[in-house]
Amino acid sequence: MINLKIVQINATCGAGSTGKICVSVSDLLTAQGVENYILYASGHSDHPQGICYTNKYEIKWNALKSRVFGNYGFNSKGMTKRLIKELDRISPEIVHLHNLHGHNCHLEMLLRYLREHHIKVYWTFHDCWAFTGYCPHFVMNKCDKWKTGCFACPQARFFSWFFDKSKKLHNRKKQLAQDLDLTIVTPSHWLAELVGESFLKDYPVKVIHNGIDLTVFKPTESDFRKKHGCEGKFVLLGVAFGWGARKGLDVFVELASRLDDRFQIVLVGTDDAVDRNLPEGIISIHRTQNQAELAEIYTAADLFVNPTREDTYPTVNMESLACGTPVVTFQTGGSPECIDPACGSVVPCDDIDALEQEILRIAETKPYSLDACLNKAKEFDMNQRFEEYVKLYTEVQK
Repeated sequence: MINLKIVQINATCGAGSTGKICVSVSDLLTAQGVENYILYASGHSDHPQGICYTNKYEIKWNALKSRVFGNYGFNSKGMTKRLIKELDRISPEIVHLHNLHGHNCHLEMLLRYLREHHIKVYWTFHDCWAFTGYCPHFVMNKCDKWKTGCFACPQARFFSWFFDKSKKLHNRKKQLAQDLDLTIVTPSHWLAELVGESFLKDYPVKVIHNGIDLTVFKPTESDFRKKHGCEGKFVLLGVAFGWGARKGLDVFVELASRLDDRFQIVLVGTDDAVDRNLPEGIISIHRTQNQAELAEIYTAADLFVNPTREDTYPTVNMESLACGTPVVTFQTGGSPECIDPACGSVVPCDDIDALEQEILRIAETKPYSLDACLNKAKEFDMNQRFEEYVKLYTEVQK
């Protein structure tokens, strides 16, 4: 039994991957009688432990200030004061940080408060933002300046229209990271290794893979193939929410020009703008009604193709395997960590020739079985994965 009050802080509560993780952890704590709360900034949640400390207009205002002045992560003073007021009211022994770069927090104010009040901090890095000047991801830019000190950021114009303050912000984060009672959590070994090369290298790092709901993502029969004219085809599936170069949209366009009519490419999570860049023959599905429908699509596919170029630990890989569909992915980030040789394969990042040959090999030899995929998926049970957070919390009482 954990006799401590625990607060999670995140941009969302129940929405998006990080918001769903917060709710899953909260539900486990509540089931064990642990007093806990989720302090969040964006959207609306009916979760009983959720407390919203700002509104969308304030977030938009602080996003605008960030774009103008370049102080990404160091605006939002007003909302952070309200956040701290809630922390004062609750008086938690543990604060678990998640996504703090949704214009929802003034990092310096929050970390100073946690340090001065001697609060145990767990911080799950869902990307690389905590140890860079600006960037959640930097692989595509082949940038490693963050290892010694950011400057002349190749992505600066994405974060500010006028200023590149990457050097200043990197130094500021480095100074703030001193003397915290901090344990870092990463969803992948890949990200844990990057932390070990950053200014945070002296803090303990725990790898806890993300999980999914295996009662939802499971083999689910449907009429998807018949409905979309895919009967007799080898269906290649891609799922993303925010299609573009980072998720490999151009790779699917190229594959469509190379593969013959034995194959059918299906993309989920598209929109009208994406559709304008797709050739005829690719089936585009803008949004699914719910996760159960998404499970039907995963099940209907023969192979899940994930040409992601930047990813921490892709949920879509786990969802596909849980529905019995094998995965082929680029060698990038934590994506390869979701699979093993029995249920999928990995090809060099950006090597479309190798990806094409691997797809052809899999279509011809069918080397991966349903049972192998489902056996791997047992590792993704969200209750088991997020129970690891609960075990972490108990260390504070020792």
